Amino acid sequence: MNSFFPGTSRSSVTRCKPGANCPSSHSGISRQLSPLSVTEDSSAPILELQSRGSSGVCGHRVERQNRSGDDGTQTHPENSSQENRIKARCRSCTSMVLKAVWGLLIILSVSSSWVGTTQIVKITYKNFYCPFFMTWFSTNWNIMFFPVYYSGHLATAQEKQSPMKKFRECSRIFGEDGLTLKLFLKRTAPFSILWTLTNYLYLLALKKLTATDVSALFCCNKAFVFLLSWIVLKDRFMGVRIVAAIMAITGIVMMAYADNFHTDSIIGVAFAVGSASTSALYKVLFKMFLGSANFGEAAHFVSTLGFFNLIFISFTPVVLYFTKVEHWSSFAALPWGYLCGMAGLWLAFNILVNVGVVLTYPILISIGTVLSVPGNAAVDLLKQEVIFNVVRLAATIIICIGFLLMLLPEEWDEITLRFINSLKEKKSEEHVDDITDSNVHLRSRSRANGTVSIPLA
Repeated sequence: MNSFFPGTSRSSVTRCKPGANCPSSHSGISRQLSPLSVTEDSSAPILELQSRGSSGVCGHRVERQNRSGDDGTQTHPENSSQENRIKARCRSCTSMVLKAVWGLLIILSVSSSWVGTTQIVKITYKNFYCPFFMTWFSTNWNIMFFPVYYSGHLATAQEKQSPMKKFRECSRIFGEDGLTLKLFLKRTAPFSILWTLTNYLYLLALKKLTATDVSALFCCNKAFVFLLSWIVLKDRFMGVRIVAAIMAITGIVMMAYADNFHTDSIIGVAFAVGSASTSALYKVLFKMFLGSANFGEAAHFVSTLGFFNLIFISFTPVVLYFTKVEHWSSFAALPWGYLCGMAGLWLAFNILVNVGVVLTYPILISIGTVLSVPGNAAVDLLKQEVIFNVVRLAATIIICIGFLLMLLPEEWDEITLRFINSLKEKKSEEHVDDITDSNVHLRSRSRANGTVSIPLA
């Protein structure tokens, strides 16, 4: 931006009429420059000024030389503001494109990690069936969540913070006093139990059902979250979400019917629905007691769950081992490769879900989760572990549609009405413009013929 007032010149040349009595000083011109208003045609190179002297009127022509630099190019306020708007629009478009690209990558990563976790569990079950030990082992990996977050902080943040300072900052999710022993036991214990139950029931369901059925049934947790939020948190009632919940329940019943209500099928469906229910209860209670959390606070909380699992729940797999409920011959016989792969993908899924909320739109994370259903179906078909009949396919589609209906925003009806009204207004404006153009065309033809005709409205 130029330092001088827009519309005035950096160097002005004053020309007087020959023989006119001009004042000895042109200070009057400088005094009249400030109150002058530039005409609408800002591209005019000359500004006419008039100053009255004692012996008549003297016209002065001031040549404006608006230059942004030494090259003599003109600058206008309108052009600069238009350029600023264009730059802001470009930055906004670039941000949207980057979010969309990140969203696409995270969708693929979320769905791939969840499909990979489910399929590795199915492979592990062929030689090793200890679902609680597998749940306990994978939950211990949550301890690495906060170190991964802090590594990202060191790589991206301009102002680096020490690990303890960042840890205390993220501890505010537990309260203003941070993480204390009392809060560690009071707030972490119920969520750790729900986390363990969710994963344990999910692994139990994978023993009875195919990966496609379990992942489809787990998508019902969105419907359960809405129902619990409506009852417990008094969230807004939405008819479309009630329809989605009914569709989810219908899909559950159809999934059990797909195998003619066999015992294993019913038990597997019960385990999968139980996993979805505990997952929904976990989310509702988190919102009730802890509220919303940013990425750092979520990383801190999940790592705290891992510590609680390692300290207080480690006795459970030991008891199951000595009671021979979940027994193995030796630690060397454990499928460490599959166990580490399962735990790593499970940790990657949890990290991606939280990172995706920061980098892109949260709805894309949910879409990535529901895409795990066709992903598992494709793998099951390749492995020839599932035969899709009409009932199973219909149940899967109904549950997925219900899941997508849950993603509609609360103001979806108002947004839809505004969109429809804007389309109607746009069509009416185009219709009026067409009528105006036709009227102008008819009048021009009538004038050419020497007569004036007024068309009927």
